[in-house]
Amino acid sequence: MGHALGYARVSTTAQDPSLQTDALTAAGCAQVWTDVASGGRDDRPELARLLERLLPGDTLVVWRLDRLGRSLPHLLATITELEGRGVGFRSLTESIDTTTAGGRLIFSIFGALADFERQLIRDRTLAGLEAARVRGSVGGRPTVMTPARVEAARALLARPGATVTSVAKDLGVSRATLYRTVLAEGAAEDASALGAGARGGAGHG
Repeated sequence: MGHALGYARVSTTAQDPSLQTDALTAAGCAQVWTDVASGGRDDRPELARLLERLLPGDTLVVWRLDRLGRSLPHLLATITELEGRGVGFRSLTESIDTTTAGGRLIFSIFGALADFERQLIRDRTLAGLEAARVRGSVGGRPTVMTPARVEAARALLARPGATVTSVAKDLGVSRATLYRTVLAEGAAEDASALGAGARGGAGHG
């Protein structure tokens, strides 16, 4: 018989986590780990400790879905990883429990919606590129990486799982061009995204 282990998160030290911890304890959690971190931050040391502690048959319990995931794709990835380890997941507020058939169905729907959103972003981006290409064809050959393409590159690189290789293919440019033009904008977030994409795309370009 596995254990129910709780996770709570507040954004600042001024916030009181007792609402979450009391609810998790009442739900049967043998122990609760608590982080003080904003929803978008990656560094959550207590969550990392809890994830290491979980064993097959255990259940990770949160007060609300947004306490665990930075975004829907991140939440889905975390739950999928837990399921692969034989660990269940419960969210008290939404009454979701992946140890039940109904809970697994809800998460499969979440996954389909996330895929749908990613496809919409890709389609809108490529449609904008085509419109920009048509406008730029009047009066001579357009620059390969126009401002519209740079903006599109940022949007595509922001997608979960995006790589420099896949984005370059979508835009019809080389990896070198993508590095040179997007990094030339000097934005730190672009540099970080491109670095992550390069690692993910190594050996495929």
